[in-house]
Amino acid sequence: MAILGVNIDHVATLRQARRTYEPDPVWAAALAELGGADGITLHLREDRRHIQDRDLEILRRTVTVKLNLEMACNQEILEIACRVRPDQATLVPERREEVTTEGGLDVVGNFARVSEVVKTLRDHGVSVSLFLDPEACQIEAAAKLEADAVELHTGRYALAKPGPQRDQELAALVTAGSLVRSAGMTLHAGHGLNYQNVRPIVAIPEMHELNIGHSIVARAVMVGFQQAVREMKELVSHAYPS
Repeated sequence: MAILGVNIDHVATLRQARRTYEPDPVWAAALAELGGADGITLHLREDRRHIQDRDLEILRRTVTVKLNLEMACNQEILEIACRVRPDQATLVPERREEVTTEGGLDVVGNFARVSEVVKTLRDHGVSVSLFLDPEACQIEAAAKLEADAVELHTGRYALAKPGPQRDQELAALVTAGSLVRSAGMTLHAGHGLNYQNVRPIVAIPEMHELNIGHSIVARAVMVGFQQAVREMKELVSHAYPS
């Protein structure tokens, strides 16, 4: 049974559109927990475009489930993570011009720096997950770093049209998931998942954690945050045939 991490970044995006105090992602996290979330995910970006330092500080004190901080291998953010000590840090790539994270971390091409960040986080008691494209070379590099988990980037799957194209992307995720598990790392997935396409991802063998944000926030506009989380939790809490 997979657990659900709710990404609250886009609640902060809405707040920052007016640079005001509402909606508060701290409130959203509390409602997510009431809706059954197993974890709260937030991305503290270098440019602070949505989540702010204040949010992370308060959430570390108030969240009672797993707190997962998405972060780039940036020295300033690393120092904050080591001080705040989330339960988990998920290392992701970051570009200022992107709307959202557009691909997996290139561990192969940045092995030395990623290795340094992984070691520093683990020395501070923080579990480390790497956000990777479903590529064997990247997963093998993650295994060499002894990462605790790999979160497979499901963006290509989410964007693919139903039919052969989506089936091909799903097959790639299934194969990558097998590599992650055989290397002794925990299997996570996320990016672009929604109420319509999540079931086949839940059904990947030994899928442990899904991190979902935009779809839940969009649904919450219509039905409320607690209800939107409750509906997604129902989908990810059961294994379905792919």
